[in-house]
Amino acid sequence: MTIRDLPAARVTVRPGLRSELQPSALDRWNADVHAATKEEPADTISILEPIGADWFGDGVTAKRVSGALRTIGKKDVVVTINSPGGDYFEGLAIYNMLRDHPAKVTVKILGIAASAASVIAMAGDEIQIARAGFVMIHNTWVVAGGDRNALRDVADWLEPFDAAATDIYAARTGIDPKEIAKMLDKETWLGGSDAIAKGFVDALVPVDEIDTKAQNTSQRRPEAAAHKLDTLLARLNVPRSERRELIQAVKGGTRDATASGMHDAAVMSEVSDLLESLKNI
Repeated sequence: MTIRDLPAARVTVRPGLRSELQPSALDRWNADVHAATKEEPADTISILEPIGADWFGDGVTAKRVSGALRTIGKKDVVVTINSPGGDYFEGLAIYNMLRDHPAKVTVKILGIAASAASVIAMAGDEIQIARAGFVMIHNTWVVAGGDRNALRDVADWLEPFDAAATDIYAARTGIDPKEIAKMLDKETWLGGSDAIAKGFVDALVPVDEIDTKAQNTSQRRPEAAAHKLDTLLARLNVPRSERRELIQAVKGGTRDATASGMHDAAVMSEVSDLLESLKNI
């Protein structure tokens, strides 16, 4: 198949509403999985973080991918993926860019391609997956607040995005759209062999192309931990502004514990109390 056989995705953004990371995807994401090559080839785009920018400057954005594609030009491109997903609308924009790329796009799922990252993966002319890798698909997942009328309106607004995902997965796999919709409803995880059998991917990534050793652990693990903490706090209905303040304080404290030890201790105590309450959810 070619990328030109796939449907384009309509992308709109609703002010005040942001697609969030799915906790189950964060639980399975190993941020240390990456390509075995020491230096990234010029024709490779790495998607090894959550999708969409956060307030730390982390994450894979459509702007970043667009810039990489401009640099590569009208040449074949390899996209390596190990991402728990994230901003679904940003993911659709990246999918459209890769779909429209004039040369061959090869996607290699090194770890997981969950949620928005799985949509991006579908833009490949050829898709490979690690034997121990996973593709996860589900309905658009957001954190929203409001009364029953506001929430009903959000649900109606999200429905076309679930339909767009259904069309993309169905075009890629040949599976009946109604069956795809059922898979989205229940959140479906597909291991390497199963993903190949169902047509989501084409082949396995050679084992010697994947490395699971930590790359600069001092940077990678705090990023993953910060995203996970943000998602857990969101489930507690902690406002984004407060979540940002808490996480920035925690991250800042690890860099300058001497200057702000008392404040950091108070912040960590507050975060600990919030996370403890998750046990009762």
